[in-house]
Amino acid sequence: EVHLVESGGDLVPPGGSLRLSCAASGFTLSSRDMYWVRRTPETGLEWVSSISAVGNSKAYAASLGGRFSISRDDAKNILYLQMNALKPEDTAIYYCSTDRSGLTKGQGTQVTVSS
Repeated sequence: EVHLVESGGDLVPPGGSLRLSCAASGFTLSSRDMYWVRRTPETGLEWVSSISAVGNSKAYAASLGGRFSISRDDAKNILYLQMNALKPEDTAIYYCSTDRSGLTKGQGTQVTVSS
């Protein structure tokens, strides 16, 4: 059974940084393409980033402007999202998911960017 647990969300001021983690169990992260998605009241659920199982190809939403970085620790079976230069519009619940639409995801972790 796929089980995903996100953590690392917090309240940070604009310009701050956070690293989100997603601990996976029931499968090997490196065997699947993995995704970060986020939900806001205004935009609903949107894709943030992805990393491929083959070749570790990474992709990001254009709106992020290169501020985020996705990575994976295969030994620990953990997916990460490094977020830098955070903006108030990054405020959202962040989920890791096994699909781009976020159908299979964890409980999420709240990121709030505010002064």
